[in-house]
Amino acid sequence: MLTVDLCVIGAGSGGLTVAAGASQMGASVALIERGRMGGDCLNYGCVPSKALLAAGNAAQAMREAGRLGVQAQEPRVDFAQVMRHVQGVIRSIAPQDSRERFEGLGVKVIAGEARFVDRNTVEVAGQTIRARRFVLATGSSPLVPPIPGLDAVPYFTNETIFENGQRPAHLLIVGGGPIGLEMAQAHRRLGAAVTVIEKASLLPKDDPELVDVVRARLLGEGVTLMEAATLTRVDKTPAGIAATVAHDGSTVVVTGSHLLVAVGRKPNTDALNLAAAGVAHGPRGVETDRRLRTTNRKIYAVGDVNGRFPFTHAAGYHAGIVLRNALFRLPAKVDDRAMPWVTYTDPELAAVGLSEAAARQAHGKVTVLRWPFHENDRAQAERQTDGFAKLVLDRAGRILGAGIVGAHAGELLQPWCLAIANNLKIGAMAGVIAPYPTLGEINKRVAGSYYAPKLFNDRTRRIVRLLLRLG
Repeated sequence: MLTVDLCVIGAGSGGLTVAAGASQMGASVALIERGRMGGDCLNYGCVPSKALLAAGNAAQAMREAGRLGVQAQEPRVDFAQVMRHVQGVIRSIAPQDSRERFEGLGVKVIAGEARFVDRNTVEVAGQTIRARRFVLATGSSPLVPPIPGLDAVPYFTNETIFENGQRPAHLLIVGGGPIGLEMAQAHRRLGAAVTVIEKASLLPKDDPELVDVVRARLLGEGVTLMEAATLTRVDKTPAGIAATVAHDGSTVVVTGSHLLVAVGRKPNTDALNLAAAGVAHGPRGVETDRRLRTTNRKIYAVGDVNGRFPFTHAAGYHAGIVLRNALFRLPAKVDDRAMPWVTYTDPELAAVGLSEAAARQAHGKVTVLRWPFHENDRAQAERQTDGFAKLVLDRAGRILGAGIVGAHAGELLQPWCLAIANNLKIGAMAGVIAPYPTLGEINKRVAGSYYAPKLFNDRTRRIVRLLLRLG
């Protein structure tokens, strides 16, 4: 029997943050992980996908160098070397998440699959652990839909595609969400033909006006997009995969060399025996209150497993909420209003807060502001002028939501995260002194456009003329 103050199940972003913080603040901590330390983000998600995108962007920069007066050329891509680069990036970050580092922090790290035996006890690897508090941080796994024939063909998910050392001749991607589109653009830029099959529309959770810019770029680069399309079956062929698709009122067969399934995620709860712990859960994940407590108040849930937001930064944020609750007994609660998300295509699409449609539904009358990248001098200098920034404000000028599609949108979004988290009005950003020339000026410009109709009108001109006549 091992007795600890805190038992964390899952060594992904959320679990590692909780374990490190609690141990360094004096609690005894056990950390259980059945797979690789670092979880999905390090090994199969954020890190390898961005490394692959970086390689694709480098290849595309060579193709598009002519726009800057540099001789363009078609890059010679060593796909196996690209994948070695991807794995190398993982290895360079892995020590920060390693067993050795956490044991050095005083955490008891146990490899194996945890299973609750009662409300206060888990078993793992032949050992019994009792704890004052538990934290579920088991993350999520790729959702594999029941597509006829899928069980008889080879296919990738995000957990296996980064182990592929052979460039696909034609990659078929099922799913037009962030993972599907990032992988589509990366592989296309690295020389593969790509077809995306999406049953609804691309990036369905994002503002359609922003998505249009990403769609246009993907089409321009030669990605085949089949939206409002249903994959009815897949079959293995001598050349690879044949996908039967219902699209535009007819049935077509699309053939490819490889298949990637990227239709969503499912929470990792099946092996935990949560019923024994008195923890309610469903298809979307573990049920929690705003303090991230489950129906067993001694058990918390962070990250993907609680079904709130499937983002690494969300898991890290949740970890801070749990530490305040579990260690200091403070009634800290999650505030999702300023939770950002980014799709790392080129151009990137980033958003925080309410979309225009959601804001109109919640607040009625709203003000919408836009500012295009092509009116930003730095964007012109770098010939990265696709996209725009979009803001949604309430009647008092308070910022309800922001969306940016364009170069480095994820970086440009961060001031708006701060603004929404602190209930700021638009004047706070309009009054910022932005360095010139930077892409960040787009934030000041879109904020300043709120005042343009009030400043540059006949009434203002009459007041100015009167004041000038008075001396």
